[in-house]
Amino acid sequence: MALALVDAAAGAGANAVKFQTFKADNVISAGVEKAEYQKQATDSGESQLEMLQRLELSHDLHHELFDHCRKKGIRFLSTPFDANSLRFLVDDLKLDTLKIPSGEITNGPLLLQAGTSGCDIILSTGMSTLDEVTEALGVLAFGLTGGEQPSPDAFRDDFNSDAGKKALREKVTLLHCTTEYPAPFEDANLSAMDTMRDAFGLRVGLSDHTPGIAVAIAATALGASVIEKHFTLDRSLPGPDHQASLEPNELKEMIEGIRAVEQSLGDGNKQLQPSEVKNKAIVRKSLVALEPVKAGEPFTEDNLGVKRPGGGASPMEYWDRLGKPADRDYAANAPIDQKTNSQAH
Repeated sequence: MALALVDAAAGAGANAVKFQTFKADNVISAGVEKAEYQKQATDSGESQLEMLQRLELSHDLHHELFDHCRKKGIRFLSTPFDANSLRFLVDDLKLDTLKIPSGEITNGPLLLQAGTSGCDIILSTGMSTLDEVTEALGVLAFGLTGGEQPSPDAFRDDFNSDAGKKALREKVTLLHCTTEYPAPFEDANLSAMDTMRDAFGLRVGLSDHTPGIAVAIAATALGASVIEKHFTLDRSLPGPDHQASLEPNELKEMIEGIRAVEQSLGDGNKQLQPSEVKNKAIVRKSLVALEPVKAGEPFTEDNLGVKRPGGGASPMEYWDRLGKPADRDYAANAPIDQKTNSQAH
């Protein structure tokens, strides 16, 4: 199924497909209950530990998936949930990018390990405040700049240092996220992307758990540099996340929408676009003679009007032309000539 998911992601046009790397015993204590959405989608009597143990991917399967991604021309990424998993992704699979999930944003030791790995970091910020994001970035800055003695003071100093800020800009992307499956639209709070961009000067994106594709496309229009979205082969499959995921045709539709928005953003300059040139003269209007006008005869409200096509004198000159003599004879409906330099003087 994981191989088929890679095929679906590649077929939909995604840049990367992301898995999760963990050893359940290193992530969660025995007896911890499932989240409510997990209980609804799976056996409510089963513990989180038991569920996650069933969902582990072995290191051999990681290698198989990594090779399959390379064959399909799509990037392999994964999220480490513990120190050993992070070490495997960096040292064994040689990944150059790590995704840190929202639940680990207060996991200082894991953040420090990620920062010292040399990898680019995609940090998801679900359930967090701006202060918690700041603290996490401090740990990453310390790791990225090679700090020697970790401490809260050292983290703050590196976060505020020029070297730390530079390292964060080069290495870290923040993902806004609402950690609920599915997340209500009213909790999506996309404006928080702007808040984080303004606060930290970093690239921002969205890890989207809302239903459908509208919010992900909207986030692209708001400047998201990364969009992460759960997808599945079939929402009716058993498991905790399928019901809050896109199916392959929806994933493809979302990516097509994102690409269209990316093309549509443009450079921000308000000017005539190439595709508009052919329509300008047809759609705009010119000053015209409403009836025959002789050379030297003054223009009046009775003989001067506005009609298509464009290309003649601009209708914005209407009031300036009233009472002025015609420079030549005009037939009815003839466009009035634009002013020449000599006329302008």
